[in-house]
Amino acid sequence: MSDKDLFRESIKGVQPITSNDKVIIRPQAKVSAKSLKIRREQAVLAATRQDKNYLSEDFITPIAPHAWLSYKRPGVQEGVFRKLRMGKYPIQARLDLHRKTVQEARALVWRFIHQSIAEDRRVVLITHGKGERQPEPAKLKSFTNHWLHQLAENGLVLAFHSAQPQHGGSGAAYVLLRKSVEKQQENRERFQS
Repeated sequence: MSDKDLFRESIKGVQPITSNDKVIIRPQAKVSAKSLKIRREQAVLAATRQDKNYLSEDFITPIAPHAWLSYKRPGVQEGVFRKLRMGKYPIQARLDLHRKTVQEARALVWRFIHQSIAEDRRVVLITHGKGERQPEPAKLKSFTNHWLHQLAENGLVLAFHSAQPQHGGSGAAYVLLRKSVEKQQENRERFQS
């Protein structure tokens, strides 16, 4: 049997559609300017409520449990970084990530850094733990290192370094934050006069 014969056999009994039904689309009702304004405002509010947290949860470089974290943005003076590294600055706020999931830690770090900057805190301590007894060693430590680098890329974090033993050692990090916009403006005004 040829292909044509098989095709004819398979479509035997098929009838063409004879119906002439059409879908009638009614024009949309006109929306008042007031209603349109309210809809736009609601859309803007919904967009601002979305998660602006850009800290990623993938593609991180694993870090050993006892490895030291260290980062300094260009422009941070060596003396300032040394003082941070040695734990000489007063710690103005603390965040403990023990027993937190990666998702919880991500949200907490984001909120903590932004809130600390808004409250003019310059040096904070994040305790991430070493994760020695976890199935994935130093998981939160690795993520914290990754997130602090991301925050540094956006100018929020100026430097960070693993803490001194009395503050948690390689299971915690001192973080030097940028000044708030208000403090930056105050400094500009003070130095211009």
